[in-house]
Amino acid sequence: MDEELMPIGRFACLCRLSVKQLRHYDDVGLLRPAWVDPDSGYRYYRAGQARDALSIALLRSLDVPLPAIGQVVAGRGVADVLGGVRDQMEADLIRRRRMLATLDRVLTDGLPQAEVRLTREDARRVAVTQCAGSISEIPAVTSGCVARLTTALAAADQQPHGPLVALFPLDIADQVTVTVAAQVEREIPGTMRDILSGGLFAMATHIGPYDQISLTAHALLAWTGEHGHTARGELREVYISDPRQTAPEQLVTHIMIRIEENE
Repeated sequence: MDEELMPIGRFACLCRLSVKQLRHYDDVGLLRPAWVDPDSGYRYYRAGQARDALSIALLRSLDVPLPAIGQVVAGRGVADVLGGVRDQMEADLIRRRRMLATLDRVLTDGLPQAEVRLTREDARRVAVTQCAGSISEIPAVTSGCVARLTTALAAADQQPHGPLVALFPLDIADQVTVTVAAQVEREIPGTMRDILSGGLFAMATHIGPYDQISLTAHALLAWTGEHGHTARGELREVYISDPRQTAPEQLVTHIMIRIEENE
């Protein structure tokens, strides 16, 4: 046997990895052994592989995903790969902080309760934009969709009649399509024309950051179920306040859901 080769146990000690880890990295194609005994299946490594093994261990300790580590080890745009991982970690951290803030509110105020009232809405002709993303991306997707519609309205020198309305499907899938609507009287380039349905709605008012709207939405849906109403269509967020001029703690948003009317 080539004397440069070392058995997996010795190589594991050299690289401060476990034998189990090395076997897994081989199985996923991240770090292949230099030679595998065809009879016993035992893995052997070269000392020159230690740098890659230690780099893998370092990046795993930083929670870098295995596919990204594979690209780094292969030397494919290391800065871009790790920069993308860092951006995703930062986005996850921001999301976690939002969740902690919402949890703190529940700890302080208890499970969400809201004053709910019934209101009737007329159907309206609206200009809409639609954006899609995963569940975790809903806040960013909604902000982007609002920005697109606001930009289109400004470019057309058109002021909407009333506040912007965002619509979210009740049935949440892996990918969510968010619709943002503005009541207008004419075509707006860069948007689609649609009808915002009318009918009888249950409505609750949320006061506070957009990040915590889910609390009021939860209370509204709980009230709807408790009172035997059947929800129809999408969940609506009606943005009463201008976030450019209003502190997050003072933002006013109406949360609405259309309910089936008794014959």
